[in-house]
Amino acid sequence: MRLARDGDESAFEEIVRRYTPRVFQIASRFFRQRNQVEESAQEIFIRVYTRLADYEGRGSFGGWLTRIATTTCINLIRYNKRRPEITLTDLTTEENEWLEDRLASIAVEPRKSIEDTLIAADLAEKVLKTLSPEDRLVLILIDGDEFSVKEVSEMTGWSEGKVKVRAFRARRRMREAVEKLLAGTTRKPV
Repeated sequence: MRLARDGDESAFEEIVRRYTPRVFQIASRFFRQRNQVEESAQEIFIRVYTRLADYEGRGSFGGWLTRIATTTCINLIRYNKRRPEITLTDLTTEENEWLEDRLASIAVEPRKSIEDTLIAADLAEKVLKTLSPEDRLVLILIDGDEFSVKEVSEMTGWSEGKVKVRAFRARRRMREAVEKLLAGTTRKPV
């Protein structure tokens, strides 16, 4: 770390080699397409390089890098998109049919198949995209990747209280988005 901070390029190359898997893992939580993950990873390492002097050594270097990676991904999402509102017209025919089937068989345990799982995952992804980057991040980390509140706090730099409140509010917004979609599928054209 000290060598990289002093301008030793081979030392920074070693940092990139060691931390590339972690950076790609973090970026893939935010972006689905490989090219977006790669572009965000490049941006993350550029920011790490330009901010090496800011690392004070109080915590682990990996934690510091994780915080930069998370913040960078959030900022990239903010820069590239505004919060879109999902509508029924945004759904594919398969997703629409899947949603209607689930409404019709709400009392019956749906059978699990690979196709159902994939369609449900795509639908969840579309609903998640309607949330703010911070809400999406906290839901993915806590509910998806099953990190603890403390771990998410360390990754994001937020207090544990803020993580809990944000998770609670994000889950509520997710439910509201799903309910809005469900309400749209039950309306009959006049």
